[in-house]
Amino acid sequence: TTLEMLAWVRLTVAPFPPKKDPTGVNGGYHADVPTLTTPTKGLWSTSPPSGGAHYPLWAVWGFYTTPVNPRQVVHNEEHGAVVIWWGPKVSQATIDQLHAFYNQQPDGVFGTPYAGLGDKIALTSWTGDPVRYYHDYWGIGHIAVCSQFNQTAFAKFRSAFRGKGPE
Repeated sequence: TTLEMLAWVRLTVAPFPPKKDPTGVNGGYHADVPTLTTPTKGLWSTSPPSGGAHYPLWAVWGFYTTPVNPRQVVHNEEHGAVVIWWGPKVSQATIDQLHAFYNQQPDGVFGTPYAGLGDKIALTSWTGDPVRYYHDYWGIGHIAVCSQFNQTAFAKFRSAFRGKGPE
């Protein structure tokens, strides 16, 4: 399938449950990241993150050329974002393709560099049932790590997961 073409490495991974308040009464995942400098070790089950602990305020939606704090970007995922991440060794020509892809349908899509990816691109999303969320169900993270841009495969990922966050 096209997703298999995209998914040089594709995972569906449950996020780690909230550490401080699994009931959600006092913020659930938001309570785990009280500052934008909270250490990220142990916060996420994937890198880049595809769900889990995050800062209480999400990032302003957009496509960025400088890295956006992933502690905020995960909050965008919680609200249905498909995030395009790319490493510092990805060519400018490929970043231009990613930006053009973003511009085709920017609603619910986010783009940001991510140092840990090197020469790779990743797509992430966090899906879940809003009714069950905070009741011992934390949704599912989706991540595809890719070596190149593929318009058809990226569009299928976006179509499959955008707007399906747990909140």
